[in-house]
Amino acid sequence: MATLTIRELKKESTAGPVQAETRAQVESVQVKPTRSGGEFLEVKVTDAEEGFTLRVWGDAPQFAEARQLRARAFLALTGEWTSGQYGLEAKNWTMRPLDEEECRTLLGGPAELRGKQERDYAYILETTSALGDPRLRELCEAFLREFGERFRRTGAAREYHHARRGGLVEHVAQMMRAAAALCQVYTDANRDLLLTGVLFHDCGKLWENCYDREGFTMPHSVHGELMGHISLGMEVVNRQWRKMMDSDAAADWLTLEPASDEVRLHLLHLIGAHHGEYQFGSPVLPRTPEAILLHHVDNIDAKLEMMKDCYDTSALLAANVFEKRRPLPANLVRPLGVFEKAAEAPAEEEGAGADGK
Repeated sequence: MATLTIRELKKESTAGPVQAETRAQVESVQVKPTRSGGEFLEVKVTDAEEGFTLRVWGDAPQFAEARQLRARAFLALTGEWTSGQYGLEAKNWTMRPLDEEECRTLLGGPAELRGKQERDYAYILETTSALGDPRLRELCEAFLREFGERFRRTGAAREYHHARRGGLVEHVAQMMRAAAALCQVYTDANRDLLLTGVLFHDCGKLWENCYDREGFTMPHSVHGELMGHISLGMEVVNRQWRKMMDSDAAADWLTLEPASDEVRLHLLHLIGAHHGEYQFGSPVLPRTPEAILLHHVDNIDAKLEMMKDCYDTSALLAANVFEKRRPLPANLVRPLGVFEKAAEAPAEEEGAGADGK
């Protein structure tokens, strides 16, 4: 029997029942009442990429065992999987705890995802180390030295896009690539400032959306709830900036233009304005070219990631039409394939006849 990730299982089950094993960590177990006065369980499980809720009815053979499950337990779930009204549904399923080796393998994530995140983090290191402004370069490098491990296990969101362990690294790296490309078109933009803003725009999520060191659960925090990632991000930059300006290297920056405090202020603006509108949580609207670029690069990468997930896992409503997923505004249509010019047939040699002689 095949062992599939949750994402693979969701994708394959849209075409019909799938017999498979999937391995995951328990996020929570909730006891819910039925209309008839009985009970059922909602067992939320997740792996490195996705999660789903397994509903266990009171008359199921596994009910008593599932009720004893605790958060952070690692399980293998085997059965017949279908995509139903409430997402993944299982028939004739069984469960067992994972052994220590299976847990380590699961925590590492699928090889393809793990490799992608390693390449993305290397790109972030390379890009920030090449910044021309020594203040912004040192700020980025100091942040990554202090918080790199935490950064690499933080999600870009709790749901919707890059909502997985290490998802923030993927989001930031792709935004950096897009921002660097746009700076070749809009050459008046401050490239160093924009790329630094990309790194720090969601840095508050290290305290709002960070995963456990040994698991796929994303606990809530008082800091995240009371402050939100924009306020936290501005606090982080101010803290890092003060430490940096107290260093010996700062003595060489006193005559640099633009002045250091002006650079800090513009970076804080990028963090504060990156949601683009008051109604989406930004305390200030974008007021500089770099703020406009950052806001739209962020939105583009988030939306395209949502669309990719929808194509991978949503049900087909008709040929090439995929069921809508929040917060996308409409059903999706399969994108147009890329034109490929047909290979030309080799020309016959001059003077050759039909028989090739």
